Amino acid sequence: MQFLLLVYNDDTLLDALPEGEFDTRMKACFGHADELKRDGKLLGSQQLESARKARSVRIRDGRTQVLDGPFAETKEVLAGYNIIEADSVDDAVAIAAEFPWAQTGCIEVRPIRDMDAVRTRVGG
Repeated sequence: MQFLLLVYNDDTLLDALPEGEFDTRMKACFGHADELKRDGKLLGSQQLESARKARSVRIRDGRTQVLDGPFAETKEVLAGYNIIEADSVDDAVAIAAEFPWAQTGCIEVRPIRDMDAVRTRVGG
């Protein structure tokens, strides 16, 4: 079963880390990711640029609106994602808890829907 781990960080907490701590955590995170890849549990991951570089697009009543920044006002912003393979949601949560970013934000664990099954169901 595949899960998406959405990594959210609070810039205030990141900025409060001691000098060099972010790099130490990032290096450990890469090492952990390499282990998960070797074990066949990490299928893909990426970091995102700052939310200040984001654009949000909405279409309402035929009118397109493009706003600077993330779609919601929040202290924690989406910083990256990991796609993992796990036997259950409990296993996925255990993997998410191993990432250091749970200490400076949040790791949202969401099952990935089988889009091929949905396509077949709707006749697409």
